[in-house]
Amino acid sequence: MKSGIRFLITGSALLALALGAAAAITPAEANRLGADLTPLGGEKAGNADGSIPAWTGGITTPPAGYKPGMHHPDPFAGEQPLFTITGANADKYADRLTTGNLALLKAYPDYEMPVYPTHRSASNPQRIYDATKEHATTAHLTEGGNGITGSVVGIPFPIPANGLEVIWNFLTRYRGVAAKRTVSQAAPQRNGSYTLVDFEDEFLFNYVREGIQEKDLDNVLLYFKQAVIAPARLAGSILVVHETMDQVKEPRRAWVYNVGQRRVRRAPNVAYDNPGTAADGMRTSDQFDMFNGAPDRYDWKLVGKKEMYVPYNSYKLHSDSLKNSDILKPLHINQSLTRYELHRVWVVDATLKPGTSHVYSRRTFYIDEDSWQILAVDQYDGRGQLWRVSEAHCINYYDALSFWSTLEVHTDLISGRYLAFGLDNERPMYDFNITRTPQDYTPATLRQEGVR
Repeated sequence: MKSGIRFLITGSALLALALGAAAAITPAEANRLGADLTPLGGEKAGNADGSIPAWTGGITTPPAGYKPGMHHPDPFAGEQPLFTITGANADKYADRLTTGNLALLKAYPDYEMPVYPTHRSASNPQRIYDATKEHATTAHLTEGGNGITGSVVGIPFPIPANGLEVIWNFLTRYRGVAAKRTVSQAAPQRNGSYTLVDFEDEFLFNYVREGIQEKDLDNVLLYFKQAVIAPARLAGSILVVHETMDQVKEPRRAWVYNVGQRRVRRAPNVAYDNPGTAADGMRTSDQFDMFNGAPDRYDWKLVGKKEMYVPYNSYKLHSDSLKNSDILKPLHINQSLTRYELHRVWVVDATLKPGTSHVYSRRTFYIDEDSWQILAVDQYDGRGQLWRVSEAHCINYYDALSFWSTLEVHTDLISGRYLAFGLDNERPMYDFNITRTPQDYTPATLRQEGVR
């Protein structure tokens, strides 16, 4: 990261950085939540010049005309960009751009970043806020930082002391209790040709289930099921994952139904830098949802907090008035459909530990202060060269009070290709009203579904 960057660091985080501490916060610090800090730990006030406004609760009710099941209408549809960043003027805005953004603007002459007025739209249900404050003084990292204890339902570290705490805030963020979605993935060739891979995903976010206690978690953060439904040559395979809280103590439990063999097998390779499902080698397993799994192969450094232009309120890109072909273009997605805003983000730098292995020697994460969603990641190869740039184009799913990605884009600067995951424009909208239990994600249930 270039020198001269000014980072904004909270007082408690600065102290923790100096001491190398990883302790729970004090009751006095916890009382800042909902006062000068948002209920999840962001700075409630805007910035000095007003380009970042104060957080006033985010979007808590759908706009007029919204009906359940709709693709979410854009609350800011009438706005026009304040300006557009291109390769020609990138230097003017370099201090507020990620290393990856600067590389993309340099690599592709037609690449652009439309910058719109900032709206702090992220919101969660009140019970998430209450649990965050309740457990803020008891949450701890387990030994080695590979798990957490003393927290459930809420964000465990709303005033983070180190990079691992920030990452655990991301891993435990609220995305509803259960959700079902049908989405597409594409890895276009350099000429723009592509084949869609269609998935049907289900999630049960065990950590945030209403009334759950830490003793009831069974070390499971979430349950996940993914079925490939197209193209025909891939259709029929189903993956089930129990995402464990401490994956060093107990690796994630994963099983796959092989349609050719009509058998359920353990899938221990669904982790770390093993290839992502049907992704044409364009992402690793632990890039799904921007990052997942055990953090044990990296040293995590909390660099600080910074004002940056990041993808945000991407309702235009989410619209069902678009076709996949409107988005998927040669070399990169149609950037005129994107929306960037100025937000404060936590910057966390992860470097590969000596004696461990991963295709990414370093990863820099940019994480929204209001939602703990990862918005962008820069990934470096074994030589220390920037290799892949990832962005999560997010919206507030205001029917669920959840700020989550509507499209992930992973761009490979070396091959000149990209992967787009989460395309839902031509698909039914996410369903946050499904009811699921842990028993719906057992190997036996997988076997029954596979042979239907």
